[in-house]
Amino acid sequence: MYSSKIENDLVSEIHLERIHARVFLLVTCYGKMSPEIIGQKLKISFNEAKKTSEDLMVLGAFIDISETEFEAMHPRFTVVNMYRKRCERENIKFKQNKIIDNIGAILEKPYNDARTK
Repeated sequence: MYSSKIENDLVSEIHLERIHARVFLLVTCYGKMSPEIIGQKLKISFNEAKKTSEDLMVLGAFIDISETEFEAMHPRFTVVNMYRKRCERENIKFKQNKIIDNIGAILEKPYNDARTK
């Protein structure tokens, strides 16, 4: 599905919780999903999938396209925005980060592929 390195980079560079990174990668790489489907694929509860998806909306990674489905924003923009928000939260200077740029570049193809089936 996706690299555990990307998951680890999301955790270390953006300070996402691991479950947030997994849900983000799942929806980014496979397209819009309901909390039920997210829960089934990641073997987590519906409530955890829904809460995590809602958290990702607050972080600027997801939008709710209906009352029952979440969709990822384009990864090149999303990972930079999540990183920028992390810098703001932690009161550190926002600057270019090659790891963040690489995450966006790597996720762009699966993101586009999942939306042009």
